[in-house]
Amino acid sequence: LATGPRQNNSIFYEIRTYDIKPSKMKEFLEMINKYLHFRTAHSELVGFWYTELGAMNKVFHIWKYDNFAHRTAVRHALANDKDWQGKFISAALPLIDKQHNEVAYLVPWCQLEKPPKEGGVYEWVTFQMKPGGPALWGEAFRAAINAHINTGYTRLVGVFHTEYGLLNRVHVLWWNESPDHRAAGRHRAHEDARVVAAVRDSVRFLESQQNALLIPLQCSPLK
Repeated sequence: LATGPRQNNSIFYEIRTYDIKPSKMKEFLEMINKYLHFRTAHSELVGFWYTELGAMNKVFHIWKYDNFAHRTAVRHALANDKDWQGKFISAALPLIDKQHNEVAYLVPWCQLEKPPKEGGVYEWVTFQMKPGGPALWGEAFRAAINAHINTGYTRLVGVFHTEYGLLNRVHVLWWNESPDHRAAGRHRAHEDARVVAAVRDSVRFLESQQNALLIPLQCSPLK
């Protein structure tokens, strides 16, 4: 009755999405770059981005935790960090319209990778799959991802499967040298019979999908 491959360790990732007030976006990004070192003193940041296309005035950030006890300890420490609370939180909260978070695991067949160089762009693609979990759609989804990788036009950074939030949701993070490089690669993929066949098989289990083009902040480990 398993719904997919067993999680082989307790590491998970918290994916946070903030909607920033349109008139305050520049101010918020400046504050992040200035004060985020207070936050990263407590736990590991994977990446921090703002949206360029597909959504407006949003930021995405991903945090890595060893387990849930680790996250609890970090959140407690942050609540008592006078620099973080006084210099950032008190000033940043009025700039934020909404906050949303999810807990996700890397899928067992994926390692978190770094791009070959800095200066590119990231694409965040969210797939809402049919209920049933990876036992239902996992192999077909993996085949579709691998078909795109095999074209060579894009680089996979990570594939995350939600544990808290909307279930049966998969987030895929890609890297490309530029938006034009990504567009050219997509055109090639659409003409590749291997990609077309894999995608057709996978979309049988798909309910919806959306994407956004992300730009990394100066303070982001993934640039």
